[in-house]
Amino acid sequence: MIKQISVFLENKSGRLVRVAQILGDAGISIRGVSIADTSDFGILRLIVDQPDQAIAELKGKGVMATVTDVIAIEISDQPGGLAQVLTYLDAAAINIEYLYSFIEKPTHSAIIMMRVERIADALQVLKDNKVPIVSGEKIYGF
Repeated sequence: MIKQISVFLENKSGRLVRVAQILGDAGISIRGVSIADTSDFGILRLIVDQPDQAIAELKGKGVMATVTDVIAIEISDQPGGLAQVLTYLDAAAINIEYLYSFIEKPTHSAIIMMRVERIADALQVLKDNKVPIVSGEKIYGF
């Protein structure tokens, strides 16, 4: 099983960057990330390379965080690959509470998807700071 860090965040500017900075300052790498939000709060789910240290660092900085065990599986990257696995679980009456994915490729980079307010402004800020923008063609071509 995999240890997942879940962080409760107010849906306000700066909360997400604080968590990322705490982990980065501690030398902890984020391997997978998912966030679910409402208008008032969000739940950030993280897979990190050092979960025990991550939870200690976050709690030490006053961040509400918990550890949950999750299962990691490898599925065929083809149409129906996920459906096949879900069929097995459904047949066993096992409910999926949530799931998220990340694509692992032999690279030293990570691709992070984010939804932002004011997309045009955000793109300009990223370009101004020389942050590489990944094109839709590249994402769809994986």
